[in-house]
Amino acid sequence: MQPSRVESQVIGIVAGEPSGDLLGAAMIDAFRTRYPSRCRFVGIGGPAMTAAGVESLFPMQKLSVRGYIEVIKHYREITGIRQRLKKFFLETRPSLFVGIDAPDFNLSLERDLKLSGIPVIHYVSPSVWAWRKGRIAKIKQSVDELLTIFPFEEAVYRDTGVKATYVGHPLADALAAMPDRESVRSDFRIAPRRPVFALLPGSRVSELEQLADLFIASAERIAEAVGDALFLVPLATRETREIFEAALYRRKGLNPVDFSLLFGHAHEAMAAADVVLVASGTATLEAALLGKPMVIAYRMPRVSWWIMNALRYQPWVGLPNILAKEFVVPEFLQDAATPDALASAVTELWDNPERRSAISARFAAMAESLRCGAAARAAAVLQRYLT
Repeated sequence: MQPSRVESQVIGIVAGEPSGDLLGAAMIDAFRTRYPSRCRFVGIGGPAMTAAGVESLFPMQKLSVRGYIEVIKHYREITGIRQRLKKFFLETRPSLFVGIDAPDFNLSLERDLKLSGIPVIHYVSPSVWAWRKGRIAKIKQSVDELLTIFPFEEAVYRDTGVKATYVGHPLADALAAMPDRESVRSDFRIAPRRPVFALLPGSRVSELEQLADLFIASAERIAEAVGDALFLVPLATRETREIFEAALYRRKGLNPVDFSLLFGHAHEAMAAADVVLVASGTATLEAALLGKPMVIAYRMPRVSWWIMNALRYQPWVGLPNILAKEFVVPEFLQDAATPDALASAVTELWDNPERRSAISARFAAMAESLRCGAAARAAAVLQRYLT
């Protein structure tokens, strides 16, 4: 677990899932552009952060676990990784540590590093405004500064003793440059008027295990209602693709549906689509930033659902609805997430172009409010701790 030895300042960094990997990569690229020093980033990152130059000491997918039961299953392995990282950083003494999201993993590590005198920044506020507000006390113990990505979050931390700085959402900046629907369809060789639906059943193995069959069954019902429908299914990893393909094989011959499975290209799939069926998570915000009408769904093991549902403070779980403070798009969670319910909601959006246009306009205003050069602003905060 020894990185290459180069005389330079070291910045420790840990991301625990694909959305954090993208945030970290954008921040690192902005940092290197604006502050061309010889800083090295060492810790845990995915493919985007690795491409940006992070020396990843463990595979990021080891941390991509969601829900209480799933965490318990992998508890020993995850805590082992955290202990080994703690030992590594306490020995190497980085000039700064940056934890990107993944609060269940990062906050405990950050607290130990902060107590040892290493400056700590946490990038992305835990959803204390949605559930587990008591976590603010641990955040205060663990970080020197918290970088928030939604404008209302600074007020949440006011008078708590946590230094919180709003930097904006990097995805709002990045997705502003996405090609439009017609251009993406041309690249994918999809007829301009063909009905296209994007299916995003999650980026984690645990999510695919819960949602693959549900999304496929929903697509079958949509295809019965909408002639010549095409379903684009971007999948983040080989493991998630294998799970989805296995679910397709189990239903082989039941109903003819035109699925196109993609390696990555989630943004392109959403851009090409008329309506998106998406697992609750960062992808819902991505769809909103692309102006896409959507239906949000989620399932998890029953015990995890009971715990999380009892602790949440708001009626919404999808980020676009949370930001709007109303149900702009429908959500179907746990037992309510059935193939009939999801297919009905998707086809209702398809059949109502005026409603889709109104949703797109609402999302365009939301994107504008989040677009403020987040990666560069986050990089500037990092630089303050290095001078």
